[in-house]
Amino acid sequence: MRKTERYQYILDYFRNQMPEVTTELEFGNVFQLLVAVVLSAQCTDKRINQVTPELFRRFPDARSMAGVEPDEVLDYIKSVSYPNSKARHLVEMSRMLVSDFDGEVPQSLDDLVKLPGVGRKTANVIQAVAYGKSTMAVDTHVFRVSHRLGLVSKKADTPYKVEMELIRNIPEDIIPKAHHWLLLHGRYVCTSRTPHCGKCDFNAICPKNMEGSKLE
Repeated sequence: MRKTERYQYILDYFRNQMPEVTTELEFGNVFQLLVAVVLSAQCTDKRINQVTPELFRRFPDARSMAGVEPDEVLDYIKSVSYPNSKARHLVEMSRMLVSDFDGEVPQSLDDLVKLPGVGRKTANVIQAVAYGKSTMAVDTHVFRVSHRLGLVSKKADTPYKVEMELIRNIPEDIIPKAHHWLLLHGRYVCTSRTPHCGKCDFNAICPKNMEGSKLE
């Protein structure tokens, strides 16, 4: 199967099975989405959704969080991974939002990655989910699934290289959805240690079934 046919097959499947898809994180505004995405690094969305209701009641916007010290934020996020550094980043991020962006979350990649605790992946999530831009956020799930399904070459050995290959081959208008499609497939079907191949609808075209190939 040629790569163009592989993309067509996989994207058509997701279009039919999950025509409407978005993040599983729960939030009430763009600032809250940003906070949730920062917190979700190396942590499950389920855990973050357990933590954020109380956090957002106390800190609904950047101005309210900018006025406290990290220890106060830490009290709400102790159960997430790396809580101390994340509490510090959230407060520093909020202060920069207030001082440099009038309390609003910026839309451009260049401005977003200036914020403490915000890298390219987080910035791409915000651009896609909050602002509808055609950006591809590559987390561990997207990275893994893209390789396992043969969507990217072995030379794509960094998240950035995977991002560039995917956006070259996926129609611009569905790139934000494709991020969630690949992420959810990796989260629930093509999992890291014990992929659920028996319930995967891509078995017929999975590279692992090709002669001489391996499930990586």
